[in-house]
Amino acid sequence: DATPSMQKIVEKVIPLLTEHNDNVFMNPYFFARVDELYQDKENLDLTEEQEMVLEKLHRTFINNGVNLDPRSQARLREINKELAVLEQRFGNNVLACTNAFRLVLTDSSEVAGLPASVLASAAAEASHAGISAREAARMKGIREQDVAPGGPWLFTLHNASYVPFMTCSARRDLRHDMFTAYSTRCNTGGEYDNNSIVLDIIRLRIEKAGLLGYSTPAGQILSDKMAHDPQTVDSFLGRIFPAAVRQAKAEVEDMQALMDKDVEAGLLPDDSTSVIQPWDWSYYAEKVRLEKYALNEDLIKPYFKMENVREGVFNTAHRLYGLNFRQLDSIPLYHPDVEGFEVTDSDGSLIGVLLTDYYTRSTKRGGAWMNNVRNQYKTKKGEDIRPIIVNVANFPKPSSGMPSLLSIDEVGTMFHEFGHALHGLLSRCTYKDVSGTNVARDFVELPSQINENWAFLPEVLKSYAHHYRSGEAIPDSLVAKIAVSKNFNQGFMTTELVAAAILDMKWHELGSIYVPQDCPYASATDAPADSTGHNGNLKVIDPGKFEAYVMAQAGLPEQIIPRYRTTYFNHVFSGGYSAGYYGYLWAEVLDKDAFELFKAKGAFNRVTAASFRENILEKGGSEEPMVLYRRFRGADPDPDALLRARGLK
Repeated sequence: DATPSMQKIVEKVIPLLTEHNDNVFMNPYFFARVDELYQDKENLDLTEEQEMVLEKLHRTFINNGVNLDPRSQARLREINKELAVLEQRFGNNVLACTNAFRLVLTDSSEVAGLPASVLASAAAEASHAGISAREAARMKGIREQDVAPGGPWLFTLHNASYVPFMTCSARRDLRHDMFTAYSTRCNTGGEYDNNSIVLDIIRLRIEKAGLLGYSTPAGQILSDKMAHDPQTVDSFLGRIFPAAVRQAKAEVEDMQALMDKDVEAGLLPDDSTSVIQPWDWSYYAEKVRLEKYALNEDLIKPYFKMENVREGVFNTAHRLYGLNFRQLDSIPLYHPDVEGFEVTDSDGSLIGVLLTDYYTRSTKRGGAWMNNVRNQYKTKKGEDIRPIIVNVANFPKPSSGMPSLLSIDEVGTMFHEFGHALHGLLSRCTYKDVSGTNVARDFVELPSQINENWAFLPEVLKSYAHHYRSGEAIPDSLVAKIAVSKNFNQGFMTTELVAAAILDMKWHELGSIYVPQDCPYASATDAPADSTGHNGNLKVIDPGKFEAYVMAQAGLPEQIIPRYRTTYFNHVFSGGYSAGYYGYLWAEVLDKDAFELFKAKGAFNRVTAASFRENILEKGGSEEPMVLYRRFRGADPDPDALLRARGLK
């Protein structure tokens, strides 16, 4: 929880941890011992895991500057401290800016199109924020009695509120306001603006890469990943993007046809403004889905009660891997929303403890993730220390007698994060450094993304998707519609994802200058050298102009923005995914290719599941990722598996 007091503690602790890390990995005596072992590794009769640990440790010392001269080491220490503070500040600004926006609605016309479950959540949000009918009337300059029954309603930029509003609201003007606030976070000046922080982070990352012998941050970061170098990543993204954009443009045509009908019906003006814009996409895409498949979120969400979906996640793991889950009622937990579960194997032996922290709150950063509270490892005496794992999300909280009902995307998110949890829980390694999710960044999403494939299989859906009121299982007709529409809107979803990955790469492919001489997107001025002589040839750019140029060069359609824009791209400026956001797509090639084996053998084939557990989930980073993958799959992954699965080929 990023409470103000916790943020102050973190601001004090982060530089201390950074300094401690530098003290360890720049220590020549520590490195001398590691290097001695590394140089003699062929004669040490090491296991595969020990060799990987030694290789990883040796590389960590090198990449932390142990071989640099004292002057360069001193500068690297300064850079690391500055980066630690800046990256933390970037994330804090995104959270604060997200929390600062409030859309308070009081009139029934303002909530046109919004389903009852969304309105109930928005009313509860207003109540929680202390916005009564009287306060809302004061804010809007109206009489209290003019507040519509059930109101006021509060909508925020947190996804649990923002996404359903953008999907269902019939008020185009309000969608525009919400979109503008969301897409310009930390980019409008003021105390939460991240533009200067972005430039400082990139400047320091460029300088750090140079000190370590790399021409760009991307080159440095990718040196120990599966992709190995920026050129491979650029080629990979360049293969996907054109197919995604073609599909997205076709989707625009479908949506424009429905918007034209709204113009004919007098709902929109008959002029040049009635064309699909970014704030229209979710709304008209949902209308297209209803027209094409007789399906929308309002029909589906009543079957996706959070607790039922979680039971489906657990049951899938039981059928695949024999795992059992028992709720723990007496253990201390860090927040009232958190629940704990003991996880045991089919023979009753302890696998670990899983914590779930699923509901949105203002002190929690956006998105969803998995953390290791305790990694799995073995002691010197051979005792297997089992892990404690937490899954975190931002699902809507239960409110006003309504349970937490999830969207299709949120169901996928729960299965996704639980895939990460399985990677941590099922680990069978000796050393912490390579156990669980301690793998290459572009491999870590394989266990999470493959787990999503089971979420909407008809037999799985029927097991957990029960109506929150009647308890009846989801009807076959809805199951069939979900199956038929599985690739709905994939042009958009793939395009925004690849666009964000391209943006990440282009930021981190900058080298000794910010602005290549032939790029017209921003005026540049020489930055003065600092006292040590560094950075004399760096140039200053405008992050917004840089982003616009990169997206124009890539060919991003005007109706789509990257999934994350620069000033709120937490993954790469605060979350450890710098030059790594492509990893979601890279791992999806593996996941879709791997799931084709499950489909061929049977989705719940225990032999295939046992092989995936043994060769992927239990191994962590104890061997090279592609060695593990080939051992499971029996072949290299098919690069086209992703395009086939997304309906783009």
